[in-house]
Amino acid sequence: MIRRGEVPALVRRGASLVAALALSASSALAGDRALIDFIGFSPDAKYFAFEQFGIQDGSGFAFSEIFVIDLAADKWVPGTPVTVRIEDEEVGLGAARKQSAEGAADVLEKFGITEPVEILALNGDGAAEADFTKLRFGVPGYGLSEPASDQTLRLESFTAKSPLPCRDWFSEAPLGLALILEEGDGERVIHRDKRLPESRGCVFEYRLHSVVQPGWAQDISAAVAIVSVYSGGFEGPDRRFIAVPIGQ
Repeated sequence: MIRRGEVPALVRRGASLVAALALSASSALAGDRALIDFIGFSPDAKYFAFEQFGIQDGSGFAFSEIFVIDLAADKWVPGTPVTVRIEDEEVGLGAARKQSAEGAADVLEKFGITEPVEILALNGDGAAEADFTKLRFGVPGYGLSEPASDQTLRLESFTAKSPLPCRDWFSEAPLGLALILEEGDGERVIHRDKRLPESRGCVFEYRLHSVVQPGWAQDISAAVAIVSVYSGGFEGPDRRFIAVPIGQ
């Protein structure tokens, strides 16, 4: 089933979570862990698209969500996310991804998502002893030369207000996010939550995942930070992703 512009599945299941309060966010059971695919940028680097996909905990249904982000406005473009959830455990993930790609084709074309993504830095899922609160990166040099710049992205979290009854559902306050960019002798805040959007769910942990930019970029003005978001779910924390513009 394809749905455009609706709240992601994690929040739609909120009412059912009340029945699962015994399974707290710190439960030994495992929540679902979405994966990510970077789709691309527009030629003017004003828009960025990515897909998150996986098998939903609790139901076992395959899902796929495609987001197109207006980087200057730091919000989804109209008509996104394009959300597919196949309510049949016998249908695999490939079918959900195919449906979401077909459903998002028009909006991807409208916003000109044609430019490849270059990964500047990445905390892989199997990385040992990774520091998920800091990620050092730079603009790639030529050939085997060192990066042409040196920046560090720092993540901080703090208790934040949410429109969802997170304390009632999980007995914990949800967390907000701040991202600080360190370069040279200074730093600047590139994002700080004032209030959590409903679409993010009840977040109990954030982790820096990666920094990406258009493949042709010569500076970080079009770079985007990808943050893993762990929100309460049926069987423990569920991982989803958000994209935060760095250079805007």
